Amino acid sequence: MFKIPFLDLPPLRGAAGTVRLPGSKSISNRVLLLAALSEGRTVVRDLLASDDTAVMLDALRALGCGVAQDGDTVSIVGLGGKLLAKQAKLFLGNAGTAMRPLTAALALLAATQGGDFEVSGVARMHERPIGDLVDALRGLGCAIDDLGNPGYPPLRLRGPSPLALDAPVRVRGDVSSQFLTALLLALPLVAERDIRIEVIGELISKPYIEITLALLARFGIDVRRDGWEAFTIPAGSRYRSPGEVFVEGDASSASYFVALGAIAATDVPLRIEGVGSESLQGDVRFIEAAAAMGADVQAGPNWLEVRRAAWPLKGISLDCNHIPDAAMTLAVMALYADAPTTLSNIASWRVKETDRIAAMATELRKLGATVEEGPDWIRVHPLRDWKAAAIHTYDDHRVAMCFSLAAFNGLVTDKPVPVRILEPHCVAKTFPDYFETLFGVVSVNAADVPVITIDGPTASGKGTLADEVGKTLGFGVLDSGALYRVTGLAARRAGLDLDDGDAVAAIVPTLALRFSDGHVFLGDEDVSARLRAEATGLLASQVAVHPAVRQALHQLQLGFRRLPGLVADGRDMGTAIFPDADLKVFLTASAATRAERRYKQLISKGISANIKGLREDLEARDERDKNRSASPLAPAQDAQLLDNSALTIEASVDQVLSWWQQRRPF
Repeated sequence: MFKIPFLDLPPLRGAAGTVRLPGSKSISNRVLLLAALSEGRTVVRDLLASDDTAVMLDALRALGCGVAQDGDTVSIVGLGGKLLAKQAKLFLGNAGTAMRPLTAALALLAATQGGDFEVSGVARMHERPIGDLVDALRGLGCAIDDLGNPGYPPLRLRGPSPLALDAPVRVRGDVSSQFLTALLLALPLVAERDIRIEVIGELISKPYIEITLALLARFGIDVRRDGWEAFTIPAGSRYRSPGEVFVEGDASSASYFVALGAIAATDVPLRIEGVGSESLQGDVRFIEAAAAMGADVQAGPNWLEVRRAAWPLKGISLDCNHIPDAAMTLAVMALYADAPTTLSNIASWRVKETDRIAAMATELRKLGATVEEGPDWIRVHPLRDWKAAAIHTYDDHRVAMCFSLAAFNGLVTDKPVPVRILEPHCVAKTFPDYFETLFGVVSVNAADVPVITIDGPTASGKGTLADEVGKTLGFGVLDSGALYRVTGLAARRAGLDLDDGDAVAAIVPTLALRFSDGHVFLGDEDVSARLRAEATGLLASQVAVHPAVRQALHQLQLGFRRLPGLVADGRDMGTAIFPDADLKVFLTASAATRAERRYKQLISKGISANIKGLREDLEARDERDKNRSASPLAPAQDAQLLDNSALTIEASVDQVLSWWQQRRPF
């Protein structure tokens, strides 16, 4: 996951490949709670790993459930409807799928068995309404105290208190379907008699109620229903674990890749695995909206294949009550359409992780779009004159993922622009590795991938600076010096004659090389320590004299120019390898300073050293590098010169990032 302040997306051009979706958030948290309320052990497989499921698991542990986790498989030993912990303070982040159902379940359990529980979340959760659910629970006799603004979390749930179950439970359905879901999940705990739930107003997000009912049936609760107006929990209902439950892929998350296929999959379809024609989730119907806009969608039981069929896409008008979360994706697809797109019946957007109608309108306008909005609708006009924009994500995962699709603007304009996603780590709520998954199935012109080069003499700190800058920007890192050492090491391990330049060059394309957090990996092996050895340095010198090896390594280095960007350090990165780099830095320090740094480094590792000798060696190396025939050490004409003799690494990083920001169009 990109845990960085911002992520810059260069213009993207195409899409192909296969995406395996993470587990559904809606199903994951429902199943976890149902398993916790049931008797016995439930094994949950393919569970979504996200912020929302993490807070639910923490809450279940605090309540006394047995929780054992192994990757995406979690074993839950349920409570059997009995409170093991009578007091707890539960922090539920911004997870509505945890806050609403847990509030209902704990309020009823506290009323019947006694207890004292507090539920709270992040600041935004305390702005998301829960009053209609609280009113319904208080009507039953539950004792619930507002600990903040009435009608909003945080709440205190206490008991015992007598329940009145003889009259129907009434709850509004036109604000959030999670209120009804919470009651459906909780009321079987107290169903000594039939309990009728009546919905006030039009029920929104009906497909989410379908998910709830299907999962209740899987755990032994057969709810009787009267259309969408009333639901009855049968007397004697009791949760029974099915033993094992598989969580299907997240259909809301699928929407971004369905849209991606509609926009950019021109040669072969983009395949999406984890949801399909047999999905429980209503958001799978997003494919109908995508098809109406011009996508060619094929569906199997657990997969979708999507490709572009019409271009530009077609503007549509759609009542989105049935796909409230996925419909956000349509607002960005609308930028690529031939006519305005109007999305209606989306009042629930106003009370989600942020006010999504206002958020989408604001950020779309930053890109240059004409947008109209109302209390429960939004209209987006096609966009041709795009502007580079830094998209504020409002700590809302869906805003971040939707706007990644704006990076395909090069498909509709001759002047493509990059798109900056602020706080990209907010996708952790439902899809932590969303951007990595996206980068795995999109194509890009290499020249559009941004590059920062950091050249300089030996021991100037290039590698450390490159690692820190790359970490801050989320860019990949290339240590060009390590390439020669790895090549020499790999050639020796293969038993090659190091004087045979063609033979050594032939193994270069086979090197499975990557750089991560200052370490160098050859395949799965961390060879960082081996590369620092003096013997390995001698191997590098032997292979570096061969023109064939240098040419092969040149091509290998170009291949590191991958999304979302690259920081390359060496001696000729800005002059010979990436002469078109967006920012070139030439880093240096006095020989005395570099010798002192090298001396301290060696001494800290228990290696004896002589500072005078180190300085003489560095000065001699500088002269050789400056006067060598192939790529002599010299700053590129357009390089920024950075003498870090008196600078900390933090100050050097700040300077490079300042130069970088000056070159960005945001």
